[in-house]
Amino acid sequence: MTRISNRIASIAESATLKVDAKAKSLQAAGRPVISYAAGEPDFPTPAHIVEAAEVAVRDPKNHRYTPAAGLPELREAIAAKTLRDSGLEVSPSQVIVTNGGKQAVYEAFATLLDPGDEVLVPTPFWTTYPEAIALAGGVPVQVFAGSAQNYLVTVEQLEAARTPRSKVLLFVSPSNPTGAVYSAAQTKEIGEWAEANGLWVISDEIYQNLVYDGLTASSIVNEVPALADRTLLVNGVAKTYAMTGWRVGWMVGPADAIKAAGNLQSHLSSNVANISQRAAIAALNGPQDAVEVMRSTYERRRRTIVDALNEIPGVVTPMPQGAFYVYPDVSGLLGREWGGVTPTTSLELADLILEQVEVATVPGEAFGPSGFLRLSYALGDEALVEGVTRLQKLFG
Repeated sequence: MTRISNRIASIAESATLKVDAKAKSLQAAGRPVISYAAGEPDFPTPAHIVEAAEVAVRDPKNHRYTPAAGLPELREAIAAKTLRDSGLEVSPSQVIVTNGGKQAVYEAFATLLDPGDEVLVPTPFWTTYPEAIALAGGVPVQVFAGSAQNYLVTVEQLEAARTPRSKVLLFVSPSNPTGAVYSAAQTKEIGEWAEANGLWVISDEIYQNLVYDGLTASSIVNEVPALADRTLLVNGVAKTYAMTGWRVGWMVGPADAIKAAGNLQSHLSSNVANISQRAAIAALNGPQDAVEVMRSTYERRRRTIVDALNEIPGVVTPMPQGAFYVYPDVSGLLGREWGGVTPTTSLELADLILEQVEVATVPGEAFGPSGFLRLSYALGDEALVEGVTRLQKLFG
């Protein structure tokens, strides 16, 4: 009999958090490491949100248990945001508030999947998705789109991967790790295909407010309203409002699925911390000026880092249209000697970069096939420029 269950022992540590922790450890030891690893805004949480939390912490009603599915006022605010940004009208009873977006992702898969059910996963993917699917007993089926496709899968690719065991399509736009954004037409085509084949859709919209070039992130339920009865939307305040540490996410969907997820959460964690929920209400209902400042800053940084990376021979970096990541194809750097080392995988390349120029990146193996790196540009302008300058010198 094993000490640790096979189910838990099979889980891999989050690669992004692992690289970020290593970078922070080196920084704490006095090393001048530039880290592009964490998907975390470098801005402070906007002041009016912090002030709402300060008021809330002094109110005794927030010192007690509250409904496991979330404060009624926050569920109302999320329903309003869902209509505003996703074009879907829902009642607050169709909302469950979770401890960050990760819990919403896990609960979504746990609510829908039985052992052996397949989930079509557009690839590159966020590192947590396959682990959450496997924990729920499902089988992730990778559908890969490379840099030549701007990391956007097609209906033809999805259809080729579909089997009688396919139950769920994972849809993520804007994408982590690539920053790719599906157009309204592409979203509609994929949504109509999913609806015609009776699939559920789990749509991660955590980056929907961080889009560039005048774009709007099209929600799949807005483009294909008939999908609403088989779609779970997951979202949160972490990225848009620089609230990663506050741990507030949510899931929106059909009443029966939300009721089932609420039953799970009532045993898993009960309510999200009330202070954080009060802060999230202020974020969603309050002024959005700070959001636009952050968004426009990311848009500017995006162009800086893409232009700099594409000056490196052998690196191909599509221009992302959302989120705050670039995902360069670095296959042209592999199999060549750099500083006495010849990396053959992006994992080896990331190690080489950290060791030789003290720049932390996340290798493509964390998100799918080798041959890529993920860099977050949610860090200060000076650090961003210094990091890519080091890369240019290393590979120039």
